[in-house]
Amino acid sequence: MTPFKVESADRLDPAEASAWDAVADAARFRSPFLGWTWQHHWAAVFAEGRRLDVRHVRDTDGRLVGLLPLYEAAPGVLELVGGAEVSDYLDLIAVAGHEDDAWAALLADRAGERARWVLHAVPAASPTVRAAPALAATAGLAADATLEERCPVLELPAAWEMYLASLSGKHRHELTRKIRRFEREAPDGRAVVVRGPDAVAERLAEFLALHRRSRVGKAKFMDERMERFFRAALPALAERDGVALWFLETAAGPIASFVCLEWDGTVGLYNSGFAPERAALSPGLVLLSHVIRDAIARGRPRFDFLRGEERYKLEFEPTLEDVFRVTIGPPA
Repeated sequence: MTPFKVESADRLDPAEASAWDAVADAARFRSPFLGWTWQHHWAAVFAEGRRLDVRHVRDTDGRLVGLLPLYEAAPGVLELVGGAEVSDYLDLIAVAGHEDDAWAALLADRAGERARWVLHAVPAASPTVRAAPALAATAGLAADATLEERCPVLELPAAWEMYLASLSGKHRHELTRKIRRFEREAPDGRAVVVRGPDAVAERLAEFLALHRRSRVGKAKFMDERMERFFRAALPALAERDGVALWFLETAAGPIASFVCLEWDGTVGLYNSGFAPERAALSPGLVLLSHVIRDAIARGRPRFDFLRGEERYKLEFEPTLEDVFRVTIGPPA
């Protein structure tokens, strides 16, 4: 019998914020999607009216070592708070080295439950992908891990010129050609980065407008609830230097914009928007080159395009890292 104890709560208690972040900061794989700020704001908007089931795992001294925040996505189905459509990486939040202990306790605690746990967006390198299916059988449960998506990732060198030299001739030629064309046809163009909660909140409306104009699918994605989440979560993350809002500007105004999330030496491209009437200038690609160049100049070792294998990402020749869906439930 595991010495670890599991407790359940039906809400995210703000009094837990510091303890939550202490566990998230001590995890083996960290990301802003697992921190209190992101999870709290997501639940306030997207889990409104839904049942929450937040599992706390404590060691023999009562110390919090793990969190599994779940919500009822459908009758009999619990998914991770953070949502697969909004969060690129999700997982059990556990102190590094205690992942197997936490999973053993969680699975033993839920052995008689009928609900299925569907855990989206779990990185391949997470112990969850290995431990949860292996430990489930000992608790009389069925579990499997299925490839869900891939994240294109760049390991950044020490200089922009080194990165360009690492590209294939075709992609290097296309990238430099489009950058030069933009500089020639929009000589007043410049890349601007905004940081800090007040500045991010002030210019967020410009990003939202460009995002919605980009294409029909993005306008549908950025509905009232999503905008409410962005307006609450991004300035809050910016208080901890976790957000950079980028714009490619001309005299007529911004023509491309990115929301980038930053953590542990990683710059992540979270969302984007551009003016479709300026598509001939490749504004998204030009702005992306500025963002990557800036990350290199600041000594960041990793650029993460986050989930999705869109063509423009692959032109930067990233490595693809797997993301899994882990399902746990009673045996069939």
